[in-house]
Formats: sequence, C-alpha cells, structure tokens
Amino acid sequence: QSYLPEKVGPSAIPAPAVVKGPVRALETHEIKELVSCFGDSARRCWDAGFDFIEIHGAHGYLVTQFLALNSNIRTDEYGGSFENRCRFLFEIIQDIREKAGEDFPVGIRINGNDYIENGWELKDTVRIAPLLEKAGVAYLHVSGGVYGSTELTIPSMYAPQGCFVHLAEEVKKHVNIPVIAVGRIKYPEHVEEILQTGKADIVALGRSFLADPDYPIKAEKGELIRPCIGCCLGCIHAVLAKEPGSCVVNPEVGREYKLKEEPKADKPQSILVVGAGPSGLAAARQFALKGHKVLIVEKEKDSGGLLALAAKAPGRSELSDILKFFTESLQNLNVDIKYDTALSPELIEDIQADHVIMATGSLPEFPVIKGLSGTKMNLITAVELISGKESVGKKVIVLGGGMTGLITADFLADQGKEVVVLNRKKSYAEEMSSNDRYYLRERLKKGKVLLYKKLAIQKFTDDGLVFTTDGEEKILTGFDAVVISEKYTSIRSSREIENKTRAQFHWIGDAKSPRHLMYCISEAEEIAESI
Repeated sequence: QSYLPEKVGPSAIPAPAVVKGPVRALETHEIKELVSCFGDSARRCWDAGFDFIEIHGAHGYLVTQFLALNSNIRTDEYGGSFENRCRFLFEIIQDIREKAGEDFPVGIRINGNDYIENGWELKDTVRIAPLLEKAGVAYLHVSGGVYGSTELTIPSMYAPQGCFVHLAEEVKKHVNIPVIAVGRIKYPEHVEEILQTGKADIVALGRSFLADPDYPIKAEKGELIRPCIGCCLGCIHAVLAKEPGSCVVNPEVGREYKLKEEPKADKPQSILVVGAGPSGLAAARQFALKGHKVLIVEKEKDSGGLLALAAKAPGRSELSDILKFFTESLQNLNVDIKYDTALSPELIEDIQADHVIMATGSLPEFPVIKGLSGTKMNLITAVELISGKESVGKKVIVLGGGMTGLITADFLADQGKEVVVLNRKKSYAEEMSSNDRYYLRERLKKGKVLLYKKLAIQKFTDDGLVFTTDGEEKILTGFDAVVISEKYTSIRSSREIENKTRAQFHWIGDAKSPRHLMYCISEAEEIAESI
C-alpha cells in the first residue's frame, strides 16, 4: 500500500503506522490478477535458475492483510471465515506450483503473532501450518509483528535475543516440514542452542550477515565475528528514509561495488591514534590490517569513550559488543593501547609518527541560560552521571531530548528517580533509528518520565525552572539536580602540539564534529584507507 499513488488492500483500511490517505478495497478480479502475478514471478525465478523461493506472508504485507481480521473485513469469498481469509495465500501457492512446477521448492514466511489488536495470532498459525504442509509448502519461516505492532518486525537492542523463537518452536510441534526461527539471533552459540534443543530446524540471520558477511565461515572456524548491535540505523532507518542502506559496524555495506581488495601498504608508516573510543579503535584496526605500525594512546584508564558509558544504560549493553570486537581484533593484530597516556611532542618523536589520528571524542557543553549558573540544584553532565563520578537526588531534570538525553533519563528512571526531560527541539532523539527510539520511548512511559518539547526556558530557579511550551507557562519546583545532555562539543586541545611536529594530523569522529556512531566508524575506516 505505502508507496503507490493508488493504495489498495483487502479492505479499505490503511495499514497502521505507514499508510496515510484513502485506501481502496481490491475488486475480486484484481485479486485473481495478483495471484497470477505471484505465479508469473515464481516462474521467472525458476527460469533464472533460483533454487527456491519464499512467499512473504508476514509483517503486515498483502498476504498478512488478507489473513488478519484487523485488515480484512471483506464479506465475499476472500473474507470472513478463517478459510476465506486464507484463500488468497493458497491460491498463490497453487498458481506457483502450476507455473513453476511441482518440484520447485516454495517456502512461506508467516507471522506467529502480529502483536496488534485483532491481528493474526499463534493459534491461527498453528491452525494453518498443517494445511500449508498439505498444500506442498517446503518449509515455514516463522516471524512476528506488523507495522504499528507492539513488537516490531525488526526489533532493536532493547528486545530480547531470540524474541520470536518461541513462535517457531510451537509451530514445529504441528508439522513435519522444516521450520525456520528468526528474530534477534546473533551469536553462533545461540544458533546452536536453538538447533540442538529442537526449537527449530533452521535459523535465519539477517542483520548479523550485514555486520559480518563472513559470519558462517568464521562461526565454523571459531573466529572473531563482527557483531550486529541492534541499532537499526544503517540497515533499517536509512532505508525507510529512502537513503542508501548500510551498517553502523560495517561501513562497507552498500558500497561493495565500489570497493576492491586493497593490498597492504607498500611503505608501512608509523601511526599514532589518540583516543581509544570507537573511532580510534576502528581506525587503528584498519591501519593495522593494511600493515602499518600502530600505537593507541588513551588518557583514561580504559577504552570505549562515550560508547562505553552508553552501554551502561538499561537495555543498551550490546553497544559494548563492537568495542569488544575492536579490542580483540587489535590484540590479534598486536596493536598496543597505552592507558593514562596523554599526547605529547615527545611521544610523537619517540615513535617517529608519520600520522597522528585524533579521535579524542566530545563532551557535553554547558548552555548559557538565565539562572542556570546560580541555581542551588546540583549541575552535572550526563557523562559524569553515568560514569559514576557524580550522584543526584530523587527528583532530576534532564536538559536535552536527543539520544543521550533520553538514555540518561531512562538510566535515572531505572533507579527509581522522578525524571523530567526538557527538549528545546521539536523532535526527540532524531539521531536514533525509529525502531530503537520506539522501544526507548516505551521504557520511558513505564518509568513515568515526563517529556516536554519545543519549549523556551525563561529562567532557572533555586529548585526548578520556568518555561513555556505551546504558549503555556509551566513552573517546575522541588528538584535536586539538572543533568546536562543537550549539546556536545569536540575535544580539540592539541593544536599547539600539532604545530611542533612534522607528523600529519587527522581529526575523526566526534573530535571532528559530534555525530552518531555510524559516521564515526565509517570515517575511521575511510581515513585508514586514504593513507
């Protein structure tokens, strides 16, 4: 329905969350035509040499809409009873078998649960599964969710791993054909557990293969796998925004046709990376892979930077997986990290650095707002809070409604704090994927976090503030602390050193300009390829 100028469906009901404007119910002859289109497409796949095809009957697309009561209120042969609502799917299967042949395997992806009111449920899948087997379907690929559902079809890091496996496990009890499980499955050990315990016959991985296309080979050999972190930024968010798809942890995705296997550097150079956050670690790894001599220095006692702090927030621990991948990769490449070490001209001279990669990150910036500096409330940054350097009382104001602001609010609410978020922008956490943001917003609702946006702060008081939003003045009182998480500024305090050395300096990641992780890692790998 969503992108065509004339939107159609089983009934004149817009698909939740994605379709705006009128929708026309398909005429019977149009349904027959669509059935034939499925069959023709399958025949072309057969002619092209495909081994098998899969009918997408899940996630709220056309087949799902015929199956579910919330999207199919027809009163003819394609609506009403369970058998009638399933008719479209079975006619498609029959048409494919007639046109592509009985020996051409046809699988079906079907929802175990739509997770939406009056939608398709597991009991329906259990009922249709034996009928699909009888109709000659080769396998059942069991997923879940539709657009607008309470459980997303492509869940973010907040959803438990293997979130749809229980659906496949139940369906498997009712058929003899192979059943495929899917849904936030990323670790080889988890795959093996699903198979060995008989929850499914096959496991499907999508985003994990984007993060590391060599996943199967590495899993077989027990090698280090670049992990999906479930952020949904490059693979989902970008695509829905009609931008080129990619991957936060694997910037090569979507650009493979431009890339070629680069040989190691003809003249290995000495590379000093300053900062052991994600940008610095990614750059160091890529330089080492090209054969350069690399050293990382980090002024703190450990690596990870702001990403390591973000991983401490509720539901976001998988962010540390990419840091672990970089760290282990660097160990395998014999790249040292010197902690408690600041950049100095002597250090550059000592290792005869040809290039200095500045990946020093960013820090929250204190805004200039009337009364803020004189308030009696405790003023701290989100970095100080999550790192444990500062504490707050029971009632807390979070200034900033971006990703870090909302994550900080969740961090506080998880501790039982009473939290208010003040967002001077018109939207919340625009830098997050909509999938990831959805789960975070749901957590904030459960934590009873109050959110205000598009506001103008008049002044801070001793224990609160006065602001206006939507033309209405609001006064907050009785608060203990303000956590600053609004704007970040690059840490670029080494300009004097740059002027005292022959080494060429390069600024990457947040040190160049505060941005989200996708740009930081891609920029880090690009700088290594450019030298």
